[in-house]
Amino acid sequence: MTAIYRGMDQAALDAAYNNAAAVRNSSALLQDFDQRSAAMRAAHGEHLDLRYGPAPRQRIDYFAADKPGPLLIFIHGGYWQMRAKETFSFLAAGPLAHGMHVAMVGYTLAPDISLSGIVAEVRASIAWLRDHAADFGGDPARMIVSGWSAGGHLTALCLDEPGVIGGVAISGISDLEPVRLSFLNEKLQLSDAEESSLSPLHLPLSARPLTIVYGTGELPELQRQSEQFGDARRNLAGKVLPLPQHNHFTILNELAAQDGAITRQVCAIAGI
Repeated sequence: MTAIYRGMDQAALDAAYNNAAAVRNSSALLQDFDQRSAAMRAAHGEHLDLRYGPAPRQRIDYFAADKPGPLLIFIHGGYWQMRAKETFSFLAAGPLAHGMHVAMVGYTLAPDISLSGIVAEVRASIAWLRDHAADFGGDPARMIVSGWSAGGHLTALCLDEPGVIGGVAISGISDLEPVRLSFLNEKLQLSDAEESSLSPLHLPLSARPLTIVYGTGELPELQRQSEQFGDARRNLAGKVLPLPQHNHFTILNELAAQDGAITRQVCAIAGI
């Protein structure tokens, strides 16, 4: 056994970041997400697949509230190489119930793009929303960015975008070193330079409020990543919020629910 990261050999490190394998019913949970999201798009399908760029996945699904209000921008997860915005439409239900507009951002996936390219696309989507959210009633000066898993990583990197007043990173990655050393890098192809320049833990920290959320039923490495990032930000606005009994997938129900723990955090940042 050759230890390559924190005493783990290759097999152990790969298992430490394999969320789908760690949650026995992950396939069923994702299927449930898809079904609930299809219902959301059927009920609120007025502004789907809005283009913010020329690539096929450079699209935004915009769910408008009944009146003008703040905008939650959600960035989906999938380790930068899986999933799509359509799976997560159901998450709009919680914020919408409080009068918040919601934008689900799509982006090109690895290996068709580098992580640097993904970051640039997500920033471009926020810039597009800054220019166009008002067309749908969203307030471009009151945008909150949030994301899950890989989207939590992208949330941390986009916290200082103009118009963003705060963020909520759910089960995110703050240090890319173990990602580069794991099976995930086969498609991602992270360079040493990207590892350092795109790891939120090793970059200047934004003073804007960031709530870092994770489930106590998640893989220990995912919990450690959140706690470590929270410790680095201990003197800045925000908090670390462990949610008991939630795993990497069930935690998202706390944003989909009107009274969910994550919904409450988003509303607090928005001031509603």
